[in-house]
Amino acid sequence: MPYEPPTHTVERSIRATTGARIVAGIDEVGRGAWAGPVTVCAAITGLRRPPVGLTDSKLITPRRREELAGLLEGWVTAHALGHASPEEIDDLGMTAALRLAAVRALDGLPVRPDAIILDGKHDYLGVPWQVRTVIKGDQSCVAVAAASVIAKVRRDAMMAQLPEDFTVFGFAENAGYPSPVHKAALRELGPTPYHRLSWAYLDSLPRWRHLKKVRVSPVAAELESGGQLGFDF
Repeated sequence: MPYEPPTHTVERSIRATTGARIVAGIDEVGRGAWAGPVTVCAAITGLRRPPVGLTDSKLITPRRREELAGLLEGWVTAHALGHASPEEIDDLGMTAALRLAAVRALDGLPVRPDAIILDGKHDYLGVPWQVRTVIKGDQSCVAVAAASVIAKVRRDAMMAQLPEDFTVFGFAENAGYPSPVHKAALRELGPTPYHRLSWAYLDSLPRWRHLKKVRVSPVAAELESGGQLGFDF
């Protein structure tokens, strides 16, 4: 399906209205996974023309994502990744874990951005950061699209490199998201050290339900799990 390439329109607007000189784009990956970290990339691109084909990572084939990520890491002015572990997600909840990962990414940049373009409608960063949220920013904003591709490729690579003991879960293919292979392995073997144990998928696993961590009310837990709630039997 044809798509409009991302632009610097939002960044130019932020610069013009706030006086910001350095604007970073932020995107996350792994929010809806059952295993692995949530990963955030912060990218600074300036106003240069991006590589051809840049858009939301979900709209690009895996092979092209790999190629594009390699190009982007040499093209962006700066970028950094931040992660929040499954344990941190269980302890803090997804919103706070996202903020933690984003702050780690921002702290990893060589310069502090004056303003941030954050993909989505919810500002999970808050003060002291100056944030502009943009729905589908990973499709419309160059810096966010670049962050989207880099975050997706690097997190996928991390999941593919987990120990061979866990290959039966198919992490190299599903990156910790619920796939038939992943669900079958969970039923048989239970969660690994890389699984999020506060999530509702454990309610559908009688053999392993005792491992579930209870941190928040059932309603809040359901909301935080991003819709990945059960096994769909």
